[in-house]
Amino acid sequence: MDIKITSELKKITWPIFVESALLSLLGSVDILMLGKYSDNAVAAVGVTNQIIWMLNLIFAIITAGTSILISQYIGAKSDKKTIIQVAGISVGFNGLIGAILSILMVIGGTNILKFLNSPTEVLDLGLQYLGIVGGFIFIQAIIMTFTAILRAHGLTKSCMNVTITMNLANVVMNYILIFGKFGFPEMGVAGAATATVLSKFIGLIILGKLTYELIFNKLTISMFKPFPKIHFINILKIGIPSAAEQISYNLSQLAITSIINLVGVTSIAAKSYVGTIICFSYIFSSAVGQGTSIFIGRFIGNKDEKNAFKLLIYSLKRALVVSIIMSCIVAIVGKGILGFLTNNEEIISIAIKIFLIEIILEPGRCINIVGIGGLRAAGDVRFPVYIGVFSMWIFGVGLSYLLGLKLGLGLIGAWIGFTVDEWFRAILVLIRWKTGKWKGKSFVISK
Repeated sequence: MDIKITSELKKITWPIFVESALLSLLGSVDILMLGKYSDNAVAAVGVTNQIIWMLNLIFAIITAGTSILISQYIGAKSDKKTIIQVAGISVGFNGLIGAILSILMVIGGTNILKFLNSPTEVLDLGLQYLGIVGGFIFIQAIIMTFTAILRAHGLTKSCMNVTITMNLANVVMNYILIFGKFGFPEMGVAGAATATVLSKFIGLIILGKLTYELIFNKLTISMFKPFPKIHFINILKIGIPSAAEQISYNLSQLAITSIINLVGVTSIAAKSYVGTIICFSYIFSSAVGQGTSIFIGRFIGNKDEKNAFKLLIYSLKRALVVSIIMSCIVAIVGKGILGFLTNNEEIISIAIKIFLIEIILEPGRCINIVGIGGLRAAGDVRFPVYIGVFSMWIFGVGLSYLLGLKLGLGLIGAWIGFTVDEWFRAILVLIRWKTGKWKGKSFVISK
């Protein structure tokens, strides 16, 4: 692999890694701090975050298309006006969808949580969190779009700095609002939700300023007359299949959450704690996947499929090594971390077993994160959907129901199902790259 490319990849990837870790922490810090408040609060936020993540994937329909399309246009050396049009359409559309979903979360939150079989003891707490965070979800929609635009231009360090600011603000406000410090009332779950929204609002302002200085200061209404519908169509052509695979994943997770909810509050809380800890096992893979996708998009825009494949293999090898090491570390230190978060021995016992399963699961997840991200960047956006929908529901949901509920393995049975799902898809993704069926699917024409 060209030394210049690998150097640029590292320069773009490490800020994404830090940012991804901090973004995970931003969502996890509510659970970590609420663990000192009550296990029911943790369970409530864990269930509610499944819904929030699902909403984020709706926004990803646009952001996935935006990032890939801008990367390909940059690789094809397209004019600035074209990139501004893509960015403007993305921000406008995601902002509108975000506003609509914010209203729906406020109006229909109770019905959504009941649909997921949420136990009575977590329903009210979950509704508090969903009403606040979900009610302001439009902020997240615009943040995600700004970030996609900046990352496609290689400004990953700027995004990282904003995320650091958001995290610091969230931790400070969580401490004040959850536990009622410095004269503020003790708000518990509502305090955690309020802190999350306020920290994201700070991020929105900073990212908006950066995006304006990058391209939107050159934006004029005349650029959209007549409306450049080809860009919107291409965004959807990329974004809908790209997000559909992720939406299917989260829908399957919602179904599994509904199954686990029938097992009991202990399993719900254990899933929340485990999810909070293991996310750090695949953050590096996620960062490498995102950085690699930016360059693969540029290679594809420039019709350089040979280097696109070389870069994918280079990135995948390194991500796999780190993924395996991190999952082993989590298995070793996981019990100690859990002991700090909860005193419930049943939760700790379940989680320790899951950490061991994770050692087998994570390499498969790594291949999917990097490999599928690369396929999308190359324009091969439908294949991941086909294999994803089949595998997630047959193996993920199916085995969770069979092993977890029917055979009484609970959360451990669900995790076995996750493992089979990840590896089934991983094998097919590797075959797809090896056979070269991803080639010739670019959305732009290089000059």
